[in-house]
Amino acid sequence: MTLTWQQLRDLKLSEFEQAGDAWHQVSGRSDSDRVRVDRAMSAKLRDTQESESAATALGRLQRLSRNFQYLHSECGLVRTTLNALAGDLAEPQTQVKQALADAAALNLTVHEDGSVTYPAAEVEDLTGAKKEAPGGTVRGSARLPLEPPGFGAGGQSPLYPGYSGFKPLNPSAAKAQDVADRVARAVRSASEIDARYAKTLNGLKAEKGLDVTEATLKDVAGDTADVRSTAGMHLAENIPMDKSPAERRAWWESLSEEQRREYLDIAPDMIGGVDGIPAAARDEANRRYLPLLIDELSRTGGGDTETKLDALRMIQDKLNKPSDPPIYLLDIGSEGNGRAIVAYGNPDMSKNVSAYVPGLGTKLDKEFVDDTMKRAQDTAIGARDVDPSSAAIVWLGYDAPGIMTVGLTGNAEKGAPAYNEFMEGLGATNQNKDPHLTAIGHSYGSLTVGTAARQSGGIPGVDDIILLGSPGVGVDKAQDLGVGKDHVFVGAADHDPVTHLPDLGEVPLGWALAGPTGVWAAPRVTDNIYFGQDPAGEDFGARRFKVDDGPRMVLEAGFFNAHSQYFTPEVDQESAKNIARIVGGKPDKITTEEYR
Repeated sequence: MTLTWQQLRDLKLSEFEQAGDAWHQVSGRSDSDRVRVDRAMSAKLRDTQESESAATALGRLQRLSRNFQYLHSECGLVRTTLNALAGDLAEPQTQVKQALADAAALNLTVHEDGSVTYPAAEVEDLTGAKKEAPGGTVRGSARLPLEPPGFGAGGQSPLYPGYSGFKPLNPSAAKAQDVADRVARAVRSASEIDARYAKTLNGLKAEKGLDVTEATLKDVAGDTADVRSTAGMHLAENIPMDKSPAERRAWWESLSEEQRREYLDIAPDMIGGVDGIPAAARDEANRRYLPLLIDELSRTGGGDTETKLDALRMIQDKLNKPSDPPIYLLDIGSEGNGRAIVAYGNPDMSKNVSAYVPGLGTKLDKEFVDDTMKRAQDTAIGARDVDPSSAAIVWLGYDAPGIMTVGLTGNAEKGAPAYNEFMEGLGATNQNKDPHLTAIGHSYGSLTVGTAARQSGGIPGVDDIILLGSPGVGVDKAQDLGVGKDHVFVGAADHDPVTHLPDLGEVPLGWALAGPTGVWAAPRVTDNIYFGQDPAGEDFGARRFKVDDGPRMVLEAGFFNAHSQYFTPEVDQESAKNIARIVGGKPDKITTEEYR
């Protein structure tokens, strides 16, 4: 069926939006039912029953949860598609209505087939004589004859002897042609939009009696990509990435619930990592994006893809299980060595929030999920013992260096601005009047934190800084980190080799050529270590807190164990407690250590 200009003119776009609202209600109810099944039914059954019949019932509940998840996702896609269809058709409808209004004002007649008739008009020829210019009919695809204006095939022209006479032009002809062209363009545009959306909506139809399996849920990714491509809403263009996190938060809050849902359903990757978007929305967006990212990497392959895929699947497993404190996925991505920002506890609702930057060799792999994320969880658990309104974050928002580039500052310099923007975002979305923010840097991550502190204005909103296993932070005095020396805390195990790395400029060439181990073994000439003054020394001026010395690198075969146990209460309870006291807002309770 061919779309006509009458149908385009009379189209009630609000009916598409109303239909979209109805699908939205079904989507919302399905999501609520899924949550009820997972949290009120499945979780209770899993915690209280251990039998074959319980396992069977749990399997059925999981299938029901998948059904609701599928309904939630697909109905949300239908809703978004209908709303986008209404939005895309609005422009050609406005164009055709304006063309019709202009036609009426010019006394032009627009026919059912889109042709336009204009009336005869009295005009003056070149001699000033009055003549009648005949009326006519034009079509949207018609073109004016290519001949000198005002002349035709009858009579002789005094100025153009080559033409036999004057055929007066009707001034309404060009106006009629303009109207016809505009009507034709509007109808053609609307027809293309209609065909594109019809194909997408047909693709969202589910077969009767469909059994929702894991494979079916993966198909949602394809449906989402199709809707996103078709809708053409240019969602990314609307996100104010050139503004501050506070302005982005205001933008997000200015959107209607329906508009926010479109981002969450169709473009979760566009907002999941945007600083200034509330944590709950970022978490939902990244949970929705995670299976899409896994599917995308599974198809592309190459490089360290399998390593990242293993980590992503492990994170997905953690998200699907109960967690205390609850997990919030604030960013996830595959660029560089991988990206993951994970919070334990809601950083928007907690008064005390820490953000820990890991160091050497950290990337999106199994070790990150098993060990690095656990450090944040242990910090959150410990801080909650100090103040229940506490949350802790691990921030892998940069490429930490590998063993061959750990001696360079480039990774820290690239990561520092991103970390500062993230911290500014935490302050912008936190619901407490005066939140207490702590920046934590471990190993090379302490240099990244130090570099961030040296940026103009320092680390936004940060009250305290904790440096753990630090090879130096790029400054010689704690007071240069922007929070006052009494708010800079240092944990440095005596058997942690990284905290003893000498200044590279003082290392003899022979030792340096042996690599990091050779640098560590080289004798120290001054109090400087690898990236500046030793933070555990008195001259630096920070507050050094007590940690376990850890096993010696060689004599006790501890290797780098003393460098990796600061957060772990099972191995270094004193250090973990001191970190928790600072993060929880009770730094006066720390146990102190003498300066080196």
